[in-house]
Amino acid sequence: MSDPCIICVAITGSLPTKANNPAVPISISEQVESTHEAFEAGATIAHCHVRDDEGKPTSDPERFARLKEGIETHCPGMIVQLSTGGRSGAGKARGGMLPLRPDMASLSVGSNNFPTRVYENPPDLVDWLASEMVKYNVKPEIEAFDLSHIVQATRMAQDGRIEGPLYVQFVMGVKNAMPVDEPILDFYIATLNRLAPDAQWCAAGIGAGQITINEWAIAKGGHTRTGLEDNVRIDRDTLAPSNAALVKRAVELCGKYERPVATWRQAREILGLRLPETAT
Repeated sequence: MSDPCIICVAITGSLPTKANNPAVPISISEQVESTHEAFEAGATIAHCHVRDDEGKPTSDPERFARLKEGIETHCPGMIVQLSTGGRSGAGKARGGMLPLRPDMASLSVGSNNFPTRVYENPPDLVDWLASEMVKYNVKPEIEAFDLSHIVQATRMAQDGRIEGPLYVQFVMGVKNAMPVDEPILDFYIATLNRLAPDAQWCAAGIGAGQITINEWAIAKGGHTRTGLEDNVRIDRDTLAPSNAALVKRAVELCGKYERPVATWRQAREILGLRLPETAT
């Protein structure tokens, strides 16, 4: 297998704290430094959340703007993907950063259960977020926590609410949602291929399932996500020393399955993204 594998690094998220792992980057400067290390290790997409002065998740566009600028300055060519997730805000505040015109943004097209709450994505909010992404030329990464999310995303692409081709991430290992189960992953891949043959897919494993999902995704020809947002440990007994360490582990798996790690130029070509203005 020789097709390049895109590695996404989810650097911070909304939940992990320095009490969970001192390596979790919280401030903008910490996030930029951690992203730069991960970029040098092989990651070409940075999935980004921001925190307020107390370390709590926020959708503050000003903070997203500073993070985006820092990544673009120190990681030239890297794909910046901003989160519109529900832990950082409510309603349209979740899309307040989209006028910044990041390369990509996450988009959850349906609701599902999380460990202790319902992750609400009502249809009117989903349609508004999607329309903002079309307006500002932001490519959505569909966060699929459930089979219905794959079906809904393909419908939205077919009727023009999302510009194709689709990029769908299967998120596995969230309690009360999709488990880390290989036959289920195979079924999801087959379903996406049937409904949207031109789609690209990625997979992310939460917690202990991270390395398992990394390997399955790479072996099956998809792309993969790693990072301290999803898992603060390198193994059961050891905290991950950095986002870069988790990226390097994914890079090693690419070598095992003879898949080159996508460069930022290759990743942009695969996803149909514009080159940054500073590209030479």
